Amino acid sequence: MTPLLLLRHASTQWNAERRIQGSTDIPLSAEGRAAAAGWRLPAEFKDYRWVASPLGRAMETARLMGAKPKIERRLVEMDWGQWEGLLSDELEQRFPQAIEESARLGVDFRRPGGESPRDVQQRLQPWLASLTQPTAAVTHQGVITATHALAAGWNMVGKPPVKLARFAAHLFMIDAGGAPSVERLNIPLEVNGEANS
Repeated sequence: MTPLLLLRHASTQWNAERRIQGSTDIPLSAEGRAAAAGWRLPAEFKDYRWVASPLGRAMETARLMGAKPKIERRLVEMDWGQWEGLLSDELEQRFPQAIEESARLGVDFRRPGGESPRDVQQRLQPWLASLTQPTAAVTHQGVITATHALAAGWNMVGKPPVKLARFAAHLFMIDAGGAPSVERLNIPLEVNGEANS
């Protein structure tokens, strides 16, 4: 079993606006950069190798945390297709049937012109199976949620088994076939020597 620690990038302006980013390459905001500069992994993870999504917000988060990550393209955020750039409220107003369909289909709901969470899981599994050393990965909420769903056997219909904190790390154990299991969720990031809750 290989440990994999997943954490989400710091905030962007689109996050603050509640605008759907998906695979659009939006940079960190000034507030996001300041936050990430103070984050550190707990000491138990100090020898993990670092990888990151190719999107700038993930790479910059890792670098601000003092890491020199390698790019892992399969960690890119879920593609939201035609919905990228829309405000969350706008999406709910313009596509109410799609929101209902998403709630019903869960992991199998594919965004128009984009991906479903199951697509993300299938994209990730060969990479997961290739892991041979403890790894910390800076990625995106959609990727972390899809991994959690796979590990917990959750079809993403209804409430998740555990609510994932946005700015925390989540530890999974990966077996030789690439199947994840939940080890520990919502691990606080250290901020200037103190836990970030």
